[in-house]
Amino acid sequence: MAAAHSGSSGTSLREWATGVTVFAAVMLVLAGVIDIMRGIAEIADDDVFVTTRTYIFAFDLTAWGWIHLALGVLAFVVSFGLFVAATWARVAGVCIAALVIIANFLSLPYYPVWSIVMIAVSGFIVWALCVMKKDDPFTPPDRSAGA
Repeated sequence: MAAAHSGSSGTSLREWATGVTVFAAVMLVLAGVIDIMRGIAEIADDDVFVTTRTYIFAFDLTAWGWIHLALGVLAFVVSFGLFVAATWARVAGVCIAALVIIANFLSLPYYPVWSIVMIAVSGFIVWALCVMKKDDPFTPPDRSAGA
């Protein structure tokens, strides 16, 4: 006796991919906005942050502010491409999230807890963008196939 498959596993996989893509887009928006605010805080008033004299990757906090501001703006812009499932946005999103990880690692002594949080969030973004299938996840599933 042969079992008939209705194709619901393909539909659930597509819905899962849509959810992961939306998750990555929203997380990239949040990471971008938070990085923008961190950059502005570092540029405007660097007394909030701890300065370490013996850190090998020591930059002026204003320089870190401009780096975080630029990465935040790029992340914010790229995230809108993810909402329309553009391939260029997936590639750029992985690159931006990787740069955010590197920048937060290098600025770890200045704001350690927040840097670790941003590294974790950016890691989830990279994961979410890399597990997506190549096909367009935002195409609504065909509900009439199983009926």
